[in-house]
Amino acid sequence: MSRQHSVIEVPAAGGEPEVEGRPMRADARRNYERLVVAAREVFAREGGGASMEAIARQAGVGVGTLYRHFPKRMDVVEAVYRTDVDTLVHTAETAVADLEPWPAVVAFLEAFVRYAQGKRTFLNELREAFDKHPDLRLAMLERVEGAMQLVVGRAQESGVVRTDVSGQDVMQLVGPMCTNATLSEEQSMRLLNMILDGLRKPS
Repeated sequence: MSRQHSVIEVPAAGGEPEVEGRPMRADARRNYERLVVAAREVFAREGGGASMEAIARQAGVGVGTLYRHFPKRMDVVEAVYRTDVDTLVHTAETAVADLEPWPAVVAFLEAFVRYAQGKRTFLNELREAFDKHPDLRLAMLERVEGAMQLVVGRAQESGVVRTDVSGQDVMQLVGPMCTNATLSEEQSMRLLNMILDGLRKPS
């Protein structure tokens, strides 16, 4: 007998997950968020090939609950990716609101390195998701580039970042950190410091 699943929709630009076009109930939303957090932790520990059962155990819910939210494995990968992009964009907005221009650049790029390192744990699955849903990659890339330009553009206007680069240029510099599986955390931070040195406008 086949299992029946609810249809979970997560807007491409973030926002509230929905069930068949309606906002989730509070308990369902808590389970959804718990499963996304658990999936990220399991991917980090076991890699992208981790089982759905391991994700359910990590979240403390039954496998049936997992499949109601994520009928296919790819749905979990996409949900983690979307949530990570949401977090990165929020970091940019918070940095601009709370920090001076140069510290905001440093904080955001450090957050980007952490984001990039997280992607490497399920990169093969993410590439498969991009192959099946190319609009997903384009939509998320647009959001990340927008966040980068928000932070870099403000710093340029303040005179602390050189004006002959754009947010897209910076993405070309830091983007490979998402796909290079051989980069250690220590090496990533050293490379980031080199990028920051190159971005800062000479006094």
